[in-house]
Amino acid sequence: MIPAPRSLRCAAWHRTVAGLVLAGVAGCGALATTPSHDRTAPVDFSADRMELQDKAKRVVLTGNVDITQAELRLTADRTLMAYTDGDKLTLQRIDATGRVVVTRSNERASGDIAVYDLTRKLITMVGHVALRRANGDVLNGGRLVINLDTGISTIDGHSAGPPAPGAAGGGRVSGTFNAPRKDANQR
Repeated sequence: MIPAPRSLRCAAWHRTVAGLVLAGVAGCGALATTPSHDRTAPVDFSADRMELQDKAKRVVLTGNVDITQAELRLTADRTLMAYTDGDKLTLQRIDATGRVVVTRSNERASGDIAVYDLTRKLITMVGHVALRRANGDVLNGGRLVINLDTGISTIDGHSAGPPAPGAAGGGRVSGTFNAPRKDANQR
């Protein structure tokens, strides 16, 4: 038997890995998440203090910041919201710092810093990142990218600063995926 060329073997391997990642069972740090997010939904916010910097087209929120958009919620110590002001005010980006938590459906992600790009429907979190799902799955790393359009979250070990206790160190990802439990009625 003649072995398949290396390029075909690699392509097959990549398809297999891609399938596992999309299924949310690969240990390399990707999880299938909740389906597409409605980025056109209104963005509501509350905070202890607000500073409108109209010439710079941004809003600074500080102290117990709580931002919601549809089922998405972001909390932080401080956020900077950048907007455009054409026919109507359009929010473009939210930069959050200090004890940042993003919750959506059955997931909770936390980290030091987050950037929510409303146009690209991406949330990027860095620094001591942890992603937890209601079923008990846990991923730790340095950087998390949540694609709100595709519903896929990717985590890697790259980060600025030392890892948090229990988090991956040295550019690595750590985590736990829960295996299905066998029902007493199954054999």
